[in-house]
Amino acid sequence: MKTYMAKFEPDKRKWYLIDAKGKVLGRVATEAARILRGKNKPTFTPHVDCGDFVVVVNAKYVKLTGRKWEQKKYYRHSGYIGGLKEVKASEMVKKHPERLIVHAVKGMLPKNRLGNRLITKLKVYPEAEHPHKAQNPVKIEL
Repeated sequence: MKTYMAKFEPDKRKWYLIDAKGKVLGRVATEAARILRGKNKPTFTPHVDCGDFVVVVNAKYVKLTGRKWEQKKYYRHSGYIGGLKEVKASEMVKKHPERLIVHAVKGMLPKNRLGNRLITKLKVYPEAEHPHKAQNPVKIEL
């Protein structure tokens, strides 16, 4: 018996739609990361980009459990001395709600060139409207 190695085939990709309204951030992120990586397929190969596209809508209405809205902080650095910026989750969801989901999913992907390629297949939108209706995304219930 031989081990199956998948080949990169961009034309065989599907599109999936996840509605994040009222769902917990981590549950949405794990499902999105699983599909992006291709772990939902029987032909999963760790070093090949065999995943599908994921569209997440209603990112503005995602939930966090406990007191994470006030206690969870996101950090970034400008590169200058004293340039560390921190933003609470409650402030980020007001200004850039899509960044909550992108940040959570990116942390679940590999930290290499493959992970950088996979995160480009994630499309996140704050409201229910999205420009990917022509791809006929399959809706996933969480």
